[in-house]
Amino acid sequence: MSKISDTDINAVGRILNDKTKPLKDRFRALFTLKNLGGNVAIEQIQNCFNDTSALLKHELAYCLGQMQDPSAIPVLVNVLRDDTQEAMVRHEAAEALGAIGVDSVIPILEEYSRDPVIEVAETCQLALNRLQWLTVSDANLICTSKNPYGTVDPAPPTEIQDISVLKENLLNEKLPLFDRYRAMFALRNLRNKESVLALSEGLRAGSALFKHEVAFVLGQLQHESSVPYLRDSLEDPTENEMVRHECAEALGAIATAECFEILRKYLSDTKRVVRESCIVALDICEHQNSLQLQYADSLTKSCA
Repeated sequence: MSKISDTDINAVGRILNDKTKPLKDRFRALFTLKNLGGNVAIEQIQNCFNDTSALLKHELAYCLGQMQDPSAIPVLVNVLRDDTQEAMVRHEAAEALGAIGVDSVIPILEEYSRDPVIEVAETCQLALNRLQWLTVSDANLICTSKNPYGTVDPAPPTEIQDISVLKENLLNEKLPLFDRYRAMFALRNLRNKESVLALSEGLRAGSALFKHEVAFVLGQLQHESSVPYLRDSLEDPTENEMVRHECAEALGAIATAECFEILRKYLSDTKRVVRESCIVALDICEHQNSLQLQYADSLTKSCA
């Protein structure tokens, strides 16, 4: 593959930062930048944190974490410190700092582990737990080798394989959140119907942060057995919008005809983040049912 020029990367960045572009195109541009990596891509992502879409900004932070480039740390710290940013954006910035995995972020995570916004505080505590776990020799290598999805997760899977024990730990609200997350990712990695159904029960137990992560994992699994659970959470107007948004995106990843119908119903939801999630999820649905190989295709389009 030929070297991608800064000019090409900036062209993709212009799509991301163009508020007149459809949201689905901006999302594709973002994931293109994530895949390209480097300082120019990070700068283009940073420029978008002044957007009005909490959904898009939350995804910016997620991508910076997945890139695992320490150059993004100052950007993420600024977002975490900015209490004018939405809770879901600040939460994702904290999680991204944990994903990058550099000890220098421990003081900022400790400071905001007591944040009055519970989603932010819980995320900082999880990130600190992850950094502590990473101090174990070869821990990161072991965790990565067991993850079939290639994502940087906020907690490593536990060594337990018994689904009944994992489900009990997942749903036990008396356990530390980090331990429940470890059960969650162990269940995900089993990738069978029984583990999917156990995870789906997690949508009914715990904090908004916990349930949103369960929905994210169900989206990775793309198993039709979780659709009724995801639908119920999306359709519940009393559910936290962070959870509903993640359920919408999970349905987009599963991409059955039923998922299309569910998502179309919420394109006019009263919550902006839910409406926008359905727009993006429907684009993912269409991609999953198309012959296109690449979702993050903005580099090709910008150079066409």
